[in-house]
Amino acid sequence: MKGKYQIVLLLLLGFALASCVTSRKVNYMQKPDKEIPSYPDTLSYEDYKLRIGDRLYVYVYSVDERIQKMYNAGGNSSQMRYQMGNGGNSQYGSYDLYTYLVDEEGNIDFPTIGKIPVQGKTTREVKYTLEAELSTLLRDLPGYSTISCEVSVVNRTFSIIGAQSGRYSINKEKMTIFEALAMAGDIKDFNSKKEIKLIREINGVTTIKTFDARSEDIVNSEYYYIEPNDIIYVRYMPGYSFGINHVTTVIGVTATTFSFGVFIYSIVQTGINLAKPKGGNQ
Repeated sequence: MKGKYQIVLLLLLGFALASCVTSRKVNYMQKPDKEIPSYPDTLSYEDYKLRIGDRLYVYVYSVDERIQKMYNAGGNSSQMRYQMGNGGNSQYGSYDLYTYLVDEEGNIDFPTIGKIPVQGKTTREVKYTLEAELSTLLRDLPGYSTISCEVSVVNRTFSIIGAQSGRYSINKEKMTIFEALAMAGDIKDFNSKKEIKLIREINGVTTIKTFDARSEDIVNSEYYYIEPNDIIYVRYMPGYSFGINHVTTVIGVTATTFSFGVFIYSIVQTGINLAKPKGGNQ
């Protein structure tokens, strides 16, 4: 009987240890080895190229108040930024008044200028185009002075699906994969950092790339910076329906399970003994 208990205990302990999450599986910034891949130094950051469906925030600066009111819906830059930061429903009016949609043809429709092609261009290029167009259009006005424009993409988001899901705003020019994961509450212990999938549209083609977030080489790789509309897929570790984080927990769970098993065994054995006939008929 003692041998049976020992076998059961070893099986339980082995199962619990196999389910244990080790630091090797969950820590970031680990040096590459046979298990953790290395990535070539391919880090490059390019300015975002505008796509169909993007919305552009445009503010025109001029010392001429007539021009300010004509192109900025009567508001100032801080008011408009406040409006956009509050989801488009504030005292300053409609969110759409301050932004320009890149239509299906890749254009924005700007007052007094008309259709301006912006698809595939950076916000800096659109800024220069607007300043040139407005300067040509308005330079004959009495008291005309230099026009300056501010152009940025608004409503830039990325999504995380799988183990934890949500849609989040990109609130800075460059956002790293670690900042993106932190916004979602980080990857939990039983979510896989080993095979994160990055779904991204490049020149109209959807690509899927897989990387290991545990590798310290990630900071020099093509996976380090995310882009608007990226989808990050984080899955559960295979075979893990529940988690045990520490060795002490493993021991506690194993001991409790073993004790419960002994208790059940004792009850069953007692019932069997009581059911046996007494005396010579054993």
